[in-house]
Amino acid sequence: MFRWGVLSTAKIGRDHVLPAIQDAENGVLTAVASRDEARARELADRFGVPHAFGSYEAMLASDTIDGVYIPLPTSQHVEWAIRAADAGKHVLVEKPLALKAADIAPVIAARDRNKVLICEAFMVVYHPQWHKVRELVQGGAIGRLRHVQGAFSYHLMDPTNMRNILELGGGALPDIGVYPTVSTRYVTGKEPIRVQASVERDKNFGTDIYSTTRADFGDFDLTFYCSTQMALRQFMVFHGEKGFIEVHAPFNAGDYDHHRIELHNQDHSEVQIFRFPGTRQYRLEAEAFARAAGGADEAVFTLEDSVKNQKVIDAIFAAGTGGGWEKV
Repeated sequence: MFRWGVLSTAKIGRDHVLPAIQDAENGVLTAVASRDEARARELADRFGVPHAFGSYEAMLASDTIDGVYIPLPTSQHVEWAIRAADAGKHVLVEKPLALKAADIAPVIAARDRNKVLICEAFMVVYHPQWHKVRELVQGGAIGRLRHVQGAFSYHLMDPTNMRNILELGGGALPDIGVYPTVSTRYVTGKEPIRVQASVERDKNFGTDIYSTTRADFGDFDLTFYCSTQMALRQFMVFHGEKGFIEVHAPFNAGDYDHHRIELHNQDHSEVQIFRFPGTRQYRLEAEAFARAAGGADEAVFTLEDSVKNQKVIDAIFAAGTGGGWEKV
């Protein structure tokens, strides 16, 4: 059993990842660390975890864990991923791993010198609905792919939430804009050449709150919008010459809609519906990570893939400032 420690008591861990780790077939949550030991103990007691630490350093120095899950604010991801690796621990770190693609290079160096596994936590690549979309697109089910369209939005005005704090790495593109990009890249196996974008920032928070993007992949386009100040919505559509595929809850299946994709033929005379009831993508992510950390030949989201995805986000920000095409 892979022994997990969690670095912080963040909400995404409490609500999604820690229950998934506890439910995984090959892992167990062994330790919780917080800068406030009472908060660490409270969360540890909630999940029946034996060890609670009042500092991150103390948990990393402990031999009670094999690896860590890091849901800290984005601005702290790189630092603590490196520190955990240097302590000999495997690392699953929340997305986005970094705020600039260049910042990932020292994380790769830490992975290599310590011979540990470090992955950015893109849970969607472990969900069977995305495996199916990739199979259909690459298998020619919709013919030549011409256009991908997507959206991800929610409404959040709390000034104390890290997503609205620029210094902590807040903003729509770092938090949710990464999903249309990573899913399109995953499905097609291709990388964008250039992007155009419009980016709007909140006058008080300073964070990006709305953006529209066009990414040129050479033989098809991706267009999407994301926002932290719009009504709750998410979708992805892959449109080809012979049909299209619609993913109804592409990133948070179960919260936004059911686990469901639809394959439509050219004239809408036939529709195939694929359902994936009960799928827990965070559990699948935790299990795949633990297998890979144990030496299994397991497909995981690599740091090299993280660099490629972050380069797209970097280019979107640059294009949003300049207004023209920006090379990725």
